[in-house]
Amino acid sequence: MSTDKNRATAAAILPLVGGPDNISSIAHCMTRLRIGLHDRSLVQDEALRALPAVMGVVEDDTYQIVLGPGTVARVTPEFEALVEEARAAAPAPPAAPPAAAAHAPLTADGLAAQGAALKQAQKAKNATPFKLFLRRIANIFVPLIPALIGCGIIAGLNGVLTNMGWLPAIVPALAAMASGFMSLIAVFVGYNTAKEFGGTAILGGAVAAIIVFPGVAKIDAFGQPLSPGQGGVLGALAAALLAVQVEKWCRKWVPEALDVLVTPTLTVLISGLVTLFGLMFLAGEASAAIGTFANWLLATGGAFAGLVLGGLFLPLVMLGLHQALIPIHTTLIEQSGYTVLLPILAMAGAGQVGAAIAVYYRLPRNGSLRTTIKSALPAGFLGVGEPLIYGVSLPLGRPFVTACIGGAAGGAFIGLCNQLGTAFGSTAIGPSGWALFPLLDGRSGMGVTIAVYAGGLAVGYLVGFAATYFFGFTRQMLTDLNTDPDPAAPASPTSEADKEPALA
Repeated sequence: MSTDKNRATAAAILPLVGGPDNISSIAHCMTRLRIGLHDRSLVQDEALRALPAVMGVVEDDTYQIVLGPGTVARVTPEFEALVEEARAAAPAPPAAPPAAAAHAPLTADGLAAQGAALKQAQKAKNATPFKLFLRRIANIFVPLIPALIGCGIIAGLNGVLTNMGWLPAIVPALAAMASGFMSLIAVFVGYNTAKEFGGTAILGGAVAAIIVFPGVAKIDAFGQPLSPGQGGVLGALAAALLAVQVEKWCRKWVPEALDVLVTPTLTVLISGLVTLFGLMFLAGEASAAIGTFANWLLATGGAFAGLVLGGLFLPLVMLGLHQALIPIHTTLIEQSGYTVLLPILAMAGAGQVGAAIAVYYRLPRNGSLRTTIKSALPAGFLGVGEPLIYGVSLPLGRPFVTACIGGAAGGAFIGLCNQLGTAFGSTAIGPSGWALFPLLDGRSGMGVTIAVYAGGLAVGYLVGFAATYFFGFTRQMLTDLNTDPDPAAPASPTSEADKEPALA
């Protein structure tokens, strides 16, 4: 039954993105189906947003349809199968032209169209060499997120069983499950790096595997012995990037008759020697510095650091600069078992949720926008913020700023608690909001850790709500927006929307 539902969702999406002949690539991340398109004009944006399973659409290097965690991993294979079946059967008929853009920006559709336009404009600004490089770095780590989440939750469960003294025979097995992936994460990073930058993926993995090989302890570099895993994911990233360059050089100069023997040998040999006698040491120093700085920052300037990080994260996302944090998160998880930064950054989503609830109550007669908010809020509580950002706060303008204020307040609360001694973080990257609870870990015990994180969310919700309710609208905005643009909907103050006692 579930398979039928996922296939139905895929079947509904396919014609609205121009049919199988309009698709050049298909992939997915934690929450989004990512589609490469031949002709962007064939996409019917408004019809896509109207599908019950679709939480929103985002344009970046690919066309991204937000389906939510879990759902996207099930819909994507069905979507791929439908595309292949349609291509094998016959060419797809021309897709209908995209739905006309809403003329009035006061509806939910109008605001969503404005959000899409803002996203497209930001995409053009983000197409700088540096930001494109960051995007490629993110592409290396995003496929690792499901394993980080699964192993992180198992690690948390193992910690609970260990602390409670329960099931002692199971604890070692859970420890092996939780730690196995992390002990080899450098290999996966190397594999994905080579694949992303145009090299042979398995050669990137082979070079990165040198970093975790126990025998490196017998090798001295810079006057001291190496340790297995030294340099971690940063070393693996650098080693695989070097391997790609060596491989490309070999492909250019090695005769074809010798390529199959010489190119992989030289790639592993040259990149391996540089890794052992240079990159591992340098990357190890860089990794240690990152961990030391992150812990020092929150221990000494926790409240202020949390305020800045929580308040600026949404703008960083808009600028594409948040992708630079992914290797940092992974390095911190590799070092201490969790990243102290993610719970603070998750407060940006809390501010966004609080702002959306305030918009809901400040516009009691805009049934269209209220419906959008009600449908997007459950995903927002679970940390999927795109529908609220691009469908509500960003096109409205001021509520986006007040959402950032809520995120800053929540971040300051988490940072202050860290400064006072309650240091904790997330054992994986990807989830936020309520979905982060199973991934929390820290030095002060699970009860205190959960209470502090819940307190941060509450602060983010409340401050985001208050800032938006009192400062998120001008008088003219309220006049323009506080009407129901649907002529079929009741417009009187006693409409059903006004009678709703809560967000149900």
